[in-house]
Amino acid sequence: MDQTLTGFGTVFVFLVLGIVFVAGGYLTARMLRPSRPNPEKNSTYECGEPAVGSAWVKFNIRFYVVALIFIIFDVEVVFLYPWATVFKQLGNFALVEVLIFAGILVLGLVYAWVKGDLDWVRPTPNIPKMPEMPKRRTGRANG
Repeated sequence: MDQTLTGFGTVFVFLVLGIVFVAGGYLTARMLRPSRPNPEKNSTYECGEPAVGSAWVKFNIRFYVVALIFIIFDVEVVFLYPWATVFKQLGNFALVEVLIFAGILVLGLVYAWVKGDLDWVRPTPNIPKMPEMPKRRTGRANG
């Protein structure tokens, strides 16, 4: 019997069993749970407080920038775990590599700091405005 086909068959069986398990859980929950909807249950729930205003509130872009910076540095730190597991085997070479890696991360942090992306409240820029020019008369008679 072909070993590749047996491997794919095992994966297929696990895939089918996973789908059946999830679908069975949903169907069982749907059959057992009570269904008595009312306006209070269908309303938006926000930490026990009644929802006020529209859901389309404009958030400051600072929330997203800080979250992206956090995710970038958090994901980069994940790369340190495999290095830590083999550090004794690799010796000084691994130490130099991780110091270069950490240096690049520190440079990225300094860049974000200098650029002002880590400041929660940015000062509003003072943009000078040009004075309005007086309207010129064309010299032609009206009419």
